[in-house]
Amino acid sequence: MTDTPEALVAALRANDSRPYGRQRTVTAEELVEAAEQLVDHRDLQVLALMELMEAYEYDGEARKAPVVFARLLKLWDEHPDDFDDWSRTQLFWRFKWVASALRSTPDVPLQAVERWHEELRTRYTGAGHDLQPYYAQRFHLAAHTGTGTEDAFDLWATRPRSRMSDCTACEVRSRARHHVRRGEDARALEVWKPVLTGESGCSEEPWTSHAFALLPLLREGRLDEARSGHLVGYRGARGKSSTATQIGLHLEFCALSGNEPRGLEILAENRGLFEGQGDLLARLEFLTGVEVLTARLAEQGHGALPAAGPTGQGWTVAELVDRVAAEGEALVERFDARNGTSAVGDRRRARLGRAPLLDRPLALGVRAAAVAPAAVPEAPPPVEPLPEDFTALVLRARELDRVDHPDGDALWDRIAAAVAAEDYRHSGDEELGPLERLRAELASHRAQQAFERKDRTAARAELLAAAELYEQAELPGRALVVRARAAVAHLGEDDGVRPDWAHLDELRRLAAQVPDEDRVSVLHSVTYAAYHELGDALPEPSEELVERFERSLAAYREGSEALGSAHRIATAAQYAADMAARRGRLDEARTGLTAVVAQLERDELPWRTPRSLGLLGQVELMRGEYGAAVEVLHRALTGAVRWHDDSFPFGPTYAMLGHASEHAGDPAGAARAFTEAAARFDRAGQSDDAAGVRISLASVLRESGRVADAAAVLESVLLEADGAGFDDRQTAQVRLDLARCLLALEEHREAAEEYLRLADQVAAWEDGQDIHTMVACEATVALAEAGRWEAAQAALQRAITAHGLAARADQLCSTLQQLARLTMQARGADGLDAALAHLAESDAVCARAEEAGQEVTGWFQRGVAQYERCRALAVADRAEEALAAAEAAVAAHEAGGKDGEEPRAEALRMAALIEARSLGRTAAARARLAAGVERCERAGLPEAARVLAGLSDRLAAEAEQG
Repeated sequence: MTDTPEALVAALRANDSRPYGRQRTVTAEELVEAAEQLVDHRDLQVLALMELMEAYEYDGEARKAPVVFARLLKLWDEHPDDFDDWSRTQLFWRFKWVASALRSTPDVPLQAVERWHEELRTRYTGAGHDLQPYYAQRFHLAAHTGTGTEDAFDLWATRPRSRMSDCTACEVRSRARHHVRRGEDARALEVWKPVLTGESGCSEEPWTSHAFALLPLLREGRLDEARSGHLVGYRGARGKSSTATQIGLHLEFCALSGNEPRGLEILAENRGLFEGQGDLLARLEFLTGVEVLTARLAEQGHGALPAAGPTGQGWTVAELVDRVAAEGEALVERFDARNGTSAVGDRRRARLGRAPLLDRPLALGVRAAAVAPAAVPEAPPPVEPLPEDFTALVLRARELDRVDHPDGDALWDRIAAAVAAEDYRHSGDEELGPLERLRAELASHRAQQAFERKDRTAARAELLAAAELYEQAELPGRALVVRARAAVAHLGEDDGVRPDWAHLDELRRLAAQVPDEDRVSVLHSVTYAAYHELGDALPEPSEELVERFERSLAAYREGSEALGSAHRIATAAQYAADMAARRGRLDEARTGLTAVVAQLERDELPWRTPRSLGLLGQVELMRGEYGAAVEVLHRALTGAVRWHDDSFPFGPTYAMLGHASEHAGDPAGAARAFTEAAARFDRAGQSDDAAGVRISLASVLRESGRVADAAAVLESVLLEADGAGFDDRQTAQVRLDLARCLLALEEHREAAEEYLRLADQVAAWEDGQDIHTMVACEATVALAEAGRWEAAQAALQRAITAHGLAARADQLCSTLQQLARLTMQARGADGLDAALAHLAESDAVCARAEEAGQEVTGWFQRGVAQYERCRALAVADRAEEALAAAEAAVAAHEAGGKDGEEPRAEALRMAALIEARSLGRTAAARARLAAGVERCERAGLPEAARVLAGLSDRLAAEAEQG
């Protein structure tokens, strides 16, 4: 019921605490009706109308705001005394909201918009406000219509800010966007710097600027910042009805950075924006972003894909692009007709005409479902021109195969296409050999492609087919080689799979009867089987397995040396070094791999070095030589790209580079490497590996201060946790990390929700009771920060109960102390009794822990409890008691020795403040501070000494002034 002033005020406060959205807006409308019934309380009508206008502004219904403002202005003109200082300030502030709403509504004539500007000028002048905001609105209109923009910018930008100016961050955005429109991306980004780096912000910033800065960052090649801007900016914009413009910009960014699948996911998450008609300019910006994305997908041949469009029916990409294009054009016509210029249409056409800004997708570090099949990349050009003669082409492919050159893949693809053609006729040329041989070689090539897809079953089938064909071609040696490969194709597919040694020994016996090159190839397969079996048995293999590996490797090495095959000799050495590393002989492995790389370079086989370098980088990482690991892994990746080695393990190598960079003190490099690793794993369909790397990425981001980026990554990990095969505890750890990030970002409501989910998740665990205590403690603080006091009290009781089963005394004491502080912040002096009760419980928990011999930092917990008691009593104007508590905190921290000096200094500072300002004993307070300064200097705490000395000087100055 809201039929009394008190009830209406309570309802207005409750609605103000709700997030912006439909529920808040509808309630605000109802509260205005209720306020109108209280005819003797026009001040409440003012508050209700202010609440409704704010709800419209931030619920994407800005065009309704002018009507509400007209009612407010009428009340102001007739009853100005019903406006308090806050509502008076808000009245003049919201003149600008109306100007923006009128500009964004094409049905409002341009002359009416300009008349409102003059009304704003008149009202501001009459109220004694500076006219800088008036010139800002003139500039915004000029930028919108494309008329007189430069002059309008100068008239606004050269004026000093005033009380009614937009906040600093919003004005920075307006200035930066002006430079972007002029094609001055670098200058715009320099202007944007204080907002994009978080130095300046507001309720809309920095996430709005992040959206507008995305393409300038891409164009300037600042890809790390663009990636971060998308992650952080989208988190701020998603799911809000007033962010249609920003969502459209993120969709455009996804389309132009090669992240179309991510764009479709964002579109689905924000499908409700199709229903918004309250801000038609923002709607146009959103629809244009949708069209950029869907048109790009349609051009790639994905028009039949499902896409999220207006509710009420299903949409394909092709259908949606036609739908949004038609509505977008209609809106452009309305705006340009109203404005008398083509500026709005020109900007839309420029956005639709932009080409992708990168030659490969920008890895974002977050999951994107494979909603769109990736376009098939063209085969990379070989190092040398392809022979035009078919026989020469096959001979060259065979020659490249003998040295394991990656350019052979492109040749075999071309050969396969030629053989598959209906008009292919095999020449029977002696050099070319019979058709069966060629078909066998093509089957072997398909087997290798299947191995790269990790489809071992298909690979084995192709190898056995190749063996049959080689035998038909009367090439028993080659048949034996592919049968040996087929015999080891299954190794690594499942844990516990062992080689069939009876079969392999038979193949090795038969290899003595075939040409040396084929015999050595068979020995390679045998060596691989022994290597794999020994690796599975680590760390404590049997002597039999060790001897078999060493015997097989020696035979393969001797055969390779006899052939003079440089790449096989290197492979044998790599097997030896790899196994040495896996058995902990890192120096031996490093020496061996360094020699392998040198040999390959000496023998002019550079395409073979990336894998050896990758393994060497792993060894350097294991040895703790992080700088060397970074250098070697970069070389490995560069070489793999240079030689178009698509089978190279890019994902694992980038992951190792991330860990090496992190340990080498390069968090930015680590973040780039982990991001690329996740993208590589995603493309390979290895969701579990991708999720694991994202957890490492989030850790690096969080530790380097990029908490919002980390939160975006962790949210992505939670979305894929089930598909990644995470167990319950892994998921819980991710959720805990996310909750802590959200708490650090002061997203208290969202953090509290994650903590509650986490508490429910761990409640069923029979072991790890201390985890229950930890989660319940952190949930208590998050819920209190979010203002959910009943839930916070329930979480506290859960924490106390869990502590009884698995003690975490320090954390529970800290939770009670924080709860006391938050209670005083929320309730002021009215919360004193509750706050003191929490602190008394903290003291009791500490005392019981010490009596029971549990781990607890008693001196610290007693000191902090007294410090918080001091603060609470000071808020309640009980100064003598507060001073006594501060002195008790000082004494408690003294028991901590050196570790207690810094918190002791802070408690002393608080004691001096209370003594001087609340009790009027300045001389005693300054004497206390002087002793504190000396003690801090002796303890090696110059900053603490400076703080205490500065306070003493200020207190002296205050005493002189009276």
